[in-house]
Amino acid sequence: MNKIQFDENDDLIDIRFDNVFKAVFTKDDPNSKGALSKLISAFIGREVKVESINANEPVIDNLNDRQIRFDISCKAKSGELINVEMSLNPKRFEPVRLEFFAGKLFIGQDIRGIDKDYNNLKEAFQIAILARERFFPDGEFLHTFEYYDPVHDIPLKGKSRIITVELSKLEKVVEKPAYQMSDPERWAVYFEYLTDKRKRSKINEIVDQEEGIAMASEVLITITQEEREQAWALSKLKYELDTQSDLTHAKREGRKEGKLEIIELLKSGKSPEEIIREYDSK
Repeated sequence: MNKIQFDENDDLIDIRFDNVFKAVFTKDDPNSKGALSKLISAFIGREVKVESINANEPVIDNLNDRQIRFDISCKAKSGELINVEMSLNPKRFEPVRLEFFAGKLFIGQDIRGIDKDYNNLKEAFQIAILARERFFPDGEFLHTFEYYDPVHDIPLKGKSRIITVELSKLEKVVEKPAYQMSDPERWAVYFEYLTDKRKRSKINEIVDQEEGIAMASEVLITITQEEREQAWALSKLKYELDTQSDLTHAKREGRKEGKLEIIELLKSGKSPEEIIREYDSK
């Protein structure tokens, strides 16, 4: 396969748009399937070959498709269950959301039958690539979570994992030569800096170093200008709706807190007139 290189003036579509991310990794195309296997392998830490993409929703062959969720749920040849998703604007409840879906992924396995027991359960991985916001206080961009006893620091050694990739923590990583980067570092830098023309030479180094990223790039450049505009419009709409939802939630919470405060002030013996004066002075 001839590996591609991007020109400094190439106007590349942002792969961090979740519908673009899914389009790149779920097309009925050898490059797309190969890239997905390489991506998962990098973050899990061992080679994984994707056997099938589960029908939780149709795969994207055209960005006109409108799915409610843009995750990629798949199964490896060795049986592992994997859910991968890109979140451009993750919300503050993201960690507990990931725990919820990791649990659903794991318990969705059927081990009923006389020939099956708990040992037949396969590993389940929930992989979340978080483009904006920082959720964990350290400087590490990659975390793998599993059940463990925090008092005695003993892992349960179960079969479910939550893997998070925080793209906002790559300031130092991106300065490394591509050949010195680990596979997870190359993928993370590719996602974060693909559209940054100042980093175009670094992206080309990474494409040259990592076969899976070269495959993903081959698929990415097939996306038409019309599809790019549709992707941008959908991402903009989702951002506006998310922002509106956050503001509405904040207002509701503010009104709720205000009502509780007024009730407490009334219980303390203050008159309505005193309460009004107190609020007017704020």
